Amino acid sequence: MPLIIMCGFPCSGKTRRAVELKEYFEQNTGKSVHIVGDRTLGIEKNAVYSDSQIEKKVRGSLRAEAERRVNKEDIVILDSLNYIKGYRYELFCLIKHIQTPHCLVYCLTSAEVSSTWNTQRNAEEQYTQDIVDALVLRFEPPDSRNRWDSPLFTIQKEDTLPFEAISDAIFKRKPPPPNQSTQSQPLSSTNFLYELDKVTQDVLMAILNYQKTSVAGDFIAVPGATEKIELTRSLNMAELRKLRRQFISYTKMHPTENIGHIANMFIQYINKSIH
Repeated sequence: MPLIIMCGFPCSGKTRRAVELKEYFEQNTGKSVHIVGDRTLGIEKNAVYSDSQIEKKVRGSLRAEAERRVNKEDIVILDSLNYIKGYRYELFCLIKHIQTPHCLVYCLTSAEVSSTWNTQRNAEEQYTQDIVDALVLRFEPPDSRNRWDSPLFTIQKEDTLPFEAISDAIFKRKPPPPNQSTQSQPLSSTNFLYELDKVTQDVLMAILNYQKTSVAGDFIAVPGATEKIELTRSLNMAELRKLRRQFISYTKMHPTENIGHIANMFIQYINKSIH
């Protein structure tokens, strides 16, 4: 079932609109609607949005929870800032892989209105003004010309949600077609499996060897790869083997046609998993 992505400045009315959508669809479709967002994770927003590494982990948790909730019966609403263009593209790739429609609801307000609404919240629910200002500066507004931002519904504070149009967008549209990077494929060849096993093992050994003389913050160059491991902390053999098993399982179902990309793909997977 579809994914509805909320987007907007902090304190721009996203949660209120998400609740309105939830009530509408539950009353008019009889389907269950799940809201996934900062509140459902119970995060402390000022701590999260003042630390880029923590924020990155939270975005990953939100994406994972949305993916877990998406099924053939329910509607999922992702109620968060979703202010980074690259993150919205990741969500688009997710719905392509799952083969479900999506839409974006952009709660458009001025920075001044968002700041005013922030001060009207209970003290424990407020952002600090510095965080509000920083998030407004970093905000990358959606653009309907981008396929990952379309269909786009831009809602201002005095607007009524276009419930029927949003319903049509998620129920009467076909999901975007899967591409080679998201569609499951059979195993390519015995040579592919051999290279997958060998390259991933070589990467593991390189990490273990370089860790002996490296410290947190170093970038580890791996022979045969252009990507580098960003060493944010020490990695033990058990953790590396687990990451390798997970990567191999995934890659067997989604093989690349270019064996030379395996090392870079594995390094990207490790970097994403350990941050």
